[in-house]
Amino acid sequence: MTLSLSQRSHIVDTIKNSLRNKLETYQIKAVVMPFHTRLLGQDRLALYSFIHSLNTNFGTTIFEPVAAKLAENNFKKVETQFEPGNKISAEAQLAIQEIMDELGAANRKPNKPEEIKSLKRVCNSGEFKDVKPTRVDIFLRSNQGEIYLIDLKTAKPNKGNFKEFKRTLLEWAAIYLANERYANINTLIAIPYNPDEPKPYSRWTMAGMLDVDNELKVAKEFWDFLGGEGAYEDLLDCFEKAGIEMRDEIDRYFKQFRAPINHT
Repeated sequence: MTLSLSQRSHIVDTIKNSLRNKLETYQIKAVVMPFHTRLLGQDRLALYSFIHSLNTNFGTTIFEPVAAKLAENNFKKVETQFEPGNKISAEAQLAIQEIMDELGAANRKPNKPEEIKSLKRVCNSGEFKDVKPTRVDIFLRSNQGEIYLIDLKTAKPNKGNFKEFKRTLLEWAAIYLANERYANINTLIAIPYNPDEPKPYSRWTMAGMLDVDNELKVAKEFWDFLGGEGAYEDLLDCFEKAGIEMRDEIDRYFKQFRAPINHT
């Protein structure tokens, strides 16, 4: 067992509290689907609607706090919704645009170490501009001083967003380096689970934008990186335990949508 009993208890409580809050505040949208309703029942359609809604905020309400709890014993500093800064050098912006243009034209392959070196050379050069970057989902500083800025994404992001994600990772690095030029910085995308299991997660390798060895962590690799070897399996057990303990609450909630049986 990788996670301590205290960590397991905290994670289970985080999952249960988030799900309870969702059940208390969520309003099932009135969608008229007469054929589906007659075939499957209103309660099952309500459950489907609830799961779809839950997926949209699973990252902020469950994955982020769980990730922070997993990382706290293995990293010197852990924050969620971290603000990387608000200044970027004009030269760094030009360097980022050059990287993006060359990747888009397939004139270069993604190479994050080389890209970071390019940004470090210009992160304090030229005029500084005000920017308002998106917040970092998870900020980590290791015991050795290494920095990680992590963007949590859904398991199946749209291919059209690859360029946007890459630019965000480069901008985060440049903005952070403007304040800490010599920081050993990593910016990466994290995918909480692999929808392609047991096959490897291959969605990103075709995009030509991400350095998959240095900018991407998926499923077990991500959770074990935060909590240590075995954290992923322990985490799945926590979700299962929370589900078992809340099963009666969940059943009671969706029972209200069950129409009475008409025997006529």
